[in-house]
Amino acid sequence: MARVKRAVNAHKKRRAILEAAKGYRGQRSRLYRKAKEQVTHSLVYNYNDRKKRKGDFRQLWIQRINAAARENGMTYNRLIQGLKAANIEVDRKILAELAVNDTNAFAALVEVAQKALPSDVNAPKTAA
Repeated sequence: MARVKRAVNAHKKRRAILEAAKGYRGQRSRLYRKAKEQVTHSLVYNYNDRKKRKGDFRQLWIQRINAAARENGMTYNRLIQGLKAANIEVDRKILAELAVNDTNAFAALVEVAQKALPSDVNAPKTAA
C-alpha cells in the first residue's frame, strides 16, 4: 500500500482555519493553534446567538406592542387577553408591525380586544 503524504491536506486545512480567523486580533489571526481555538469558539457563539436573537426580537415586539397599547388606554397583558377572548390570532411580530406602521388598524384591534374582555376587567382599579 502506498504511503500517504499529508502535506497538501494539512496545509489546506490550516489555510482554511487561518482564513476563517481573518480579522481577529493578534495571535488569534496568525497562529494556527490559537486561530483554531478562536474559530471554534466563534462558531459556538454564533450558534448560541442565533437562538438568542429570536428571544431578543420577541422582547422588542412586546415592548412596542405595550407602548402602543398604553397609548390606546390598555396594557399589553389586557390586550393579549382580549385578543384571545375574541379568538383573534395575530402573532406579536404582526402586532408590533401594526403598532409602528398602521396605528389605525392597531387601535381597531384594541377596541375589539376591549369589547371581548369582561366588563369588570376593563374597570379601573381604585385604592381601597
